[in-house]
Amino acid sequence: MAKKDVRLIVGLGNPGEKYAHTRHNAGFEVMARLESRFGVRVRRWFLLRGAAAAVRSGEKRMVLCKPLTYMNKSGECVRRLLRRYRCAPENMIVIYDDIDLPPGKIRIRKSGGPGTHNGMRSIVSCIGTQEFPRIRVGTGDRPAGEDLVEWVLGHPGPEEKEKMDAAFDKAAECAVLWAQQDIDAAMRGNK
Repeated sequence: MAKKDVRLIVGLGNPGEKYAHTRHNAGFEVMARLESRFGVRVRRWFLLRGAAAAVRSGEKRMVLCKPLTYMNKSGECVRRLLRRYRCAPENMIVIYDDIDLPPGKIRIRKSGGPGTHNGMRSIVSCIGTQEFPRIRVGTGDRPAGEDLVEWVLGHPGPEEKEKMDAAFDKAAECAVLWAQQDIDAAMRGNK
């Protein structure tokens, strides 16, 4: 596949049951919606250090990917994914959690810094650029006095979960809009 022929959609999270459905696994939750939409399951790919599946939507070819390196080493998988498909970073969108957004909100950007997110820091470090689109899914910040790690690795309560489920659905739809059209279409889809 040539660079212009494929779009990469990467959802960040931590592998394993211990982390399933935690706030920090927002990217994996969005990927689950995309797998369901396209009727596929991402499969472990050892050389990639992740799990991936190729799908088609109309004329567009996409690769869905979940790094399985744990969050702070996500860049290792992303670097291998970009090389494997000979894609420029701007042909990839990364979906991840953000404590600075309220639960249920998503924000889409053409590029930007990694902030305090360890998965994004790893990606920027491994691929040498921050010039790639991203979808941030709000988890809300921890209550005063609560440990940040415990918060992001914790499970949302029922009201919070309902808002986040709607955000996962919206993020999946916006990722497809990006893949089929462009980042501006994804941003319009988030209004």
